[in-house]
Amino acid sequence: MENAIGGNADWWRGAVIYQIYPRSFQDGNGDGIGDLAGIADRLPHIAALGADAIWISPFFTSPMKDFGYDVSNYCDVDPMFGTLADFDRVVKTAHDLGLKVMIDLVLSHTADVHPWFTESRKNKSNAKADWYVWADPKPDGTPPNNWLSVFGGSAWQWDARREQYYLHNFLTSQPDLNLHHEPVQDALLDVARFWLERGVNGFRLDTINFYFADKYLRDNPSLPKELRNDSIAPSVNPYNHQLHLFSKNQPENLDFLRKFRAVLNPYGAAAVGEVGDAQRGLEIMAEYTSGGDKVQMCYPFEMLQPARLTADLAALTFDRLAKAAPDAWPCWAYSNHDTVRHITRWNLSEAAAKTYATMLMCLRGSVCLYQGEELGLPEADIAFEDLQDPYGIQFWPEFKGRDGCRTPMIWTSDNALCGFSAAQRAWLPVTAPHRPLSVAAQTGQASSMLEHYRASLAFRRGHATLRDGAMSGWHSDGKIFSFLRTGAETIFCAFNLSDEPATLKLLHGAWTGHAAGLGGTMPAGESVTLAGWGFLVAGR
Repeated sequence: MENAIGGNADWWRGAVIYQIYPRSFQDGNGDGIGDLAGIADRLPHIAALGADAIWISPFFTSPMKDFGYDVSNYCDVDPMFGTLADFDRVVKTAHDLGLKVMIDLVLSHTADVHPWFTESRKNKSNAKADWYVWADPKPDGTPPNNWLSVFGGSAWQWDARREQYYLHNFLTSQPDLNLHHEPVQDALLDVARFWLERGVNGFRLDTINFYFADKYLRDNPSLPKELRNDSIAPSVNPYNHQLHLFSKNQPENLDFLRKFRAVLNPYGAAAVGEVGDAQRGLEIMAEYTSGGDKVQMCYPFEMLQPARLTADLAALTFDRLAKAAPDAWPCWAYSNHDTVRHITRWNLSEAAAKTYATMLMCLRGSVCLYQGEELGLPEADIAFEDLQDPYGIQFWPEFKGRDGCRTPMIWTSDNALCGFSAAQRAWLPVTAPHRPLSVAAQTGQASSMLEHYRASLAFRRGHATLRDGAMSGWHSDGKIFSFLRTGAETIFCAFNLSDEPATLKLLHGAWTGHAAGLGGTMPAGESVTLAGWGFLVAGR
């Protein structure tokens, strides 16, 4: 067991963080489900990729109704994934390889079998009676307000023991904690201390903007159809019909995040928050990361949207970010365990995917990569009978859930489960389009997606300006998104985010091409033509 106190407190700035979904990364005991032992065995792949840190999705004790995002014991490992000793091995192996370790904390809600909730629901006078969000019904017996669940239907569930409703922003089996109650905050901060003492270097904070609900339980206003956005919930979900003004995004969260940062600081640890909001994600991220006294990073959903990230959308994103808070620190991601893989979501060719990968490594901020992204994995097509995700089962077939991005990692191409497991069957199937894209098949192949990601990460790591420099002058001409990075050197970046050629006028001065090894165009004269999905990265 390692103690993480001390170290470089700014390691997170510009870091590339590799997300591991533990059920699907590597099975170490042959039961068809990934585990901590498997993660430890496969960490050399992440180190060879050039990442700086790992983020492990929840592995805590859980009934697994939402696959670990329903925690029943924050300070232990679910037997499905191993033991605390296995986790200690992951930490030691990662640190030996030069990787920081971040783990996923779910602080907005617990499982309904968590001992806290078991006690809270007994009556209205027990020691934990106020640890969850409870409310009396309206006089007609209906829920206290109109709030909706991200997973569909009312956000309120009736409990016959207390004759009250409890709040659940997600599944009915995920009751929301009442962070207005100070003992709840203290207990959650103790959870963070437990894992920091065990050697973790930071946390990914699930649904960071859901921690507090309006204490007066006021109704959310409706949202006009033209303003609805399905980046948080699928379009078939009535959740999109509301502006969630009171059920999340409350100002009290800022003080709690300051307390959380005070716990992190002595350990040199960092946190990245998931901002789940379809209307104000960038602005909330700015609030939560500015000032140096809250979390270090947040990732909003602007690059996780169903709509492809065009040059115009990229420029608008950075315009909004600059206006909201220039010192905010984003953590950009194209894919994760909750969204359709971006190769499929944006219908990308191999050339387009490589250009987007290169651009990601050139943006100001930190970066999250999702396992398999470096292989160019498309979304897996999962049959209804193989579905595990309750979200997909609820809204099938209009929305197929999240299982398509959670299928096993592809390590080899020559056995039934592609090196993921020795079992006959995995918890989710390996689909045929993934088989030829394995780590083994792509390693050493100069034109492969994997080698492009390795080169892109090495390029970012080799230029301090890309990791931590300023970003300015961003511009879109409809096809090309261009910007400057400045620091120890000046780097000009331009990316043609279309499949048609486009001509770019270079800034005055002599420029040296930086990204020839990545397939980039070299500067020549006062202008240069970028092929469809072409790019230029040049320095001086």
